[in-house]
Amino acid sequence: MHVGSVEWIYVNSSCIVAIGYDGRNLGVEFVGGRVYIHPGVPAGVHRAFVNADSHGRYYTKNIRGRYR
Repeated sequence: MHVGSVEWIYVNSSCIVAIGYDGRNLGVEFVGGRVYIHPGVPAGVHRAFVNADSHGRYYTKNIRGRYR
């Protein structure tokens, strides 16, 4: 899977399978196969998401509902 031309990073999470980023758009693949693309996500948010102790908690608190 790709967001733009960037490959996805697979993460160890109970609800998120992979995170993709093309410099502007953040892709999140969830367990079960649903994929959400969030436009306008800053690089710092992407980095923090990838490095978060809990990807699900970080997504809920910092991404869901903030970036459409």
